[in-house]
Amino acid sequence: MAITDWPEQERPREKLMTRGPEALSDAELLAIFLRTGVAGKTAVDLARDLLGRFGGLRELFLAGSETVCEAPGLGVAKYAQLQAALEIGRRYLGERLARGAALESTQDTKNYLQARLRDRESEVFCCLFLDNRHRVLAFEELFRGTLNGTAVYPREIIKRALEHNAAAVILVHNHPSGVAEPSRMDEQLTDRLKEALTMVDVRLLDHLIVGDGEVVSFSERGLL
Repeated sequence: MAITDWPEQERPREKLMTRGPEALSDAELLAIFLRTGVAGKTAVDLARDLLGRFGGLRELFLAGSETVCEAPGLGVAKYAQLQAALEIGRRYLGERLARGAALESTQDTKNYLQARLRDRESEVFCCLFLDNRHRVLAFEELFRGTLNGTAVYPREIIKRALEHNAAAVILVHNHPSGVAEPSRMDEQLTDRLKEALTMVDVRLLDHLIVGDGEVVSFSERGLL
């Protein structure tokens, strides 16, 4: 049965318009994106097949172009659209961290950082530089390492903080393992950086660790 023959309240597009996107399943959302199905299958059927084949939305978005293009109902154009949709989502979240914006919501910051860092295959160490009203001056990826860690140089962080005339800094790094729990080395590094930044009158507000599904805050844990 074609989707147009379904009860109107059950059609994905109409359901979204009347009940909001949060009311739709992953398959229904993907079906709206696909627009059409294939022979013998509606767009919703095709979406369910794709989610089963890849293991979920995240795995579908992260799959390489060759793998995606080989899947029934997809292709180069759909792969390009998927990547564009993913980047639009990242940039939407990133606007909350745009230069001059005040960090009013810790959760907005966490959402953006998770979208940007959680799928990295190696460890990345970043800094959010803020003014004295906690408005964003810059977000920079300063160090890149391996699966297990990265070398971090306090001197470089201090240099960048002074160049931005920052009054405060939030440290950020990811754990490619997916486990966001701070290690003893993470705690020791945080203490070193806090002490170094204090010497140049820059406050360390937080250190966030991005894992797979959560972001751990040193400040919330009472580790700062």
